[in-house]
Amino acid sequence: MSDKPYTPRAFFSGFDDALPRVLLSPQKYVQGPGLLDRLGDHLALLSVRRAAVLGSERCLANEGKKAIESMKRAEIDVVIAQFHGECSVLEIEAQVRALQSSQIDYLIALGGGKTVDAGKCIAHRLNVPSVVAPTLASNDAPCSALSVVYTPEGVQESVEYFARSPSLVIVDTNVVAEADERYLVAGMGDAIATWYEARICQSNPKAITPAGARPSLAAYAISEICAQTIYEVGEAAAESVAVNKNDDNVEKVVEANTLLSGIGFESGGLAMVHPLALAYTRIDRVHENYLHGEIVAISTMAQLALEKSDDLDKAARFFSRVGLPVHLGQLSMSPENSDELKILAEVTMTNPNAHHMPMKLTHEIIIQAILDAHEFGLTIADEFGDEAYRRLHN
Repeated sequence: MSDKPYTPRAFFSGFDDALPRVLLSPQKYVQGPGLLDRLGDHLALLSVRRAAVLGSERCLANEGKKAIESMKRAEIDVVIAQFHGECSVLEIEAQVRALQSSQIDYLIALGGGKTVDAGKCIAHRLNVPSVVAPTLASNDAPCSALSVVYTPEGVQESVEYFARSPSLVIVDTNVVAEADERYLVAGMGDAIATWYEARICQSNPKAITPAGARPSLAAYAISEICAQTIYEVGEAAAESVAVNKNDDNVEKVVEANTLLSGIGFESGGLAMVHPLALAYTRIDRVHENYLHGEIVAISTMAQLALEKSDDLDKAARFFSRVGLPVHLGQLSMSPENSDELKILAEVTMTNPNAHHMPMKLTHEIIIQAILDAHEFGLTIADEFGDEAYRRLHN
């Protein structure tokens, strides 16, 4: 492993004539019911002999037991690494120090998004491949070759990029179906944005994806089927997970939230949605009380309002039906708080991805888009009520 940080934009910066198109994905993606009981078999195919399992105390005591027992049956030595909740440099470096003499050949990240992101950072520093076993379908972190790093207090600090994607992503959908419905719904909010950002980047000849290159047609197509799948079966999948039932609708949405969205955002590109969503984390009560995908949903509405897209109505109605936020009040914010709106605009403007939009952005334009989306969301909430939202946030 090179000591020099890998940055995709810098790596491809020498292509003066034209950036290449790049598609990133995990080497292998496996999804289905009961897969944690077979984790050892899948690792054996990779010739894993000794692996660290990174997970929270709760996860190690529950889903981790199945995973570890399966690994032991496959005669794989297991090193336990307990994750302490925040994907911060402090946590990452502490785990590296604890594991650097353990002679592992793989690191297994088992848990939610921050465990997954931390696991990829730790594996990179130890120069071993990563395997990701998400226990939630709340975001698209598992399949990407990057990690969002936060301060110990939970505010985004940086993004780390890796030259290789996870060797294996393995999703036990029975575990996902047993989790709180709110996580699957948040994942849908994150995943739907993939299409709306990818289509902006595909039409912008200057757009650069998180992979550091031009968006690929494959990622564009994957992003479209991602959103299409969620619109078609997302509500039914949420209803199933609400009663801890795993069925074909759940399988489709888990794949959309995890694989399709992961490939779509990384190789299809980002626009205003995610820069704005990340800006919301600067508001303490937002990042302390709301999931990433919930914040992405209302940010998607702002981008669609800015575009004056007919899909604003489609997205808002869907978000309202499944319980995602559709107005600022549902993020514990007020349109009257001009100071917080200015923070959102200022932070969004500093993110290069936001400027993939076809119009020139200003602070005033971003604030107006947020307020337009808020007003539209209020009309949708008045029409449909907020029962789904209140059910998830009681």
